[in-house]
Amino acid sequence: MNLVNLLEDNMLSCPYNKYFGIDCLGCGIQRSVVALLNGNFSDSFYMYPALIPMLFMFLFLIAHLVFKFKNGATWLKYNFIFVVSIVAISFILKLIYH
Repeated sequence: MNLVNLLEDNMLSCPYNKYFGIDCLGCGIQRSVVALLNGNFSDSFYMYPALIPMLFMFLFLIAHLVFKFKNGATWLKYNFIFVVSIVAISFILKLIYH
């Protein structure tokens, strides 16, 4: 069994969606990861637009911890603000259009 099948078979349900009937800020990230691992970049972006910038941020964080970039902390702050903005905007758009 490969990683993609394992993830598809063991997806967690969102308790926020279950009890309140609306998506939370993280709804769609699991399906987006599976789509990205399958090579479906457009589907991944559609399900959770912040995933790819978030992955870049985590990879840059690891690289910064290893190599100690001169302005790495500043870039991480800007990237974090960018990712949070994408999450917030996509959440608001989901609330409006769904």
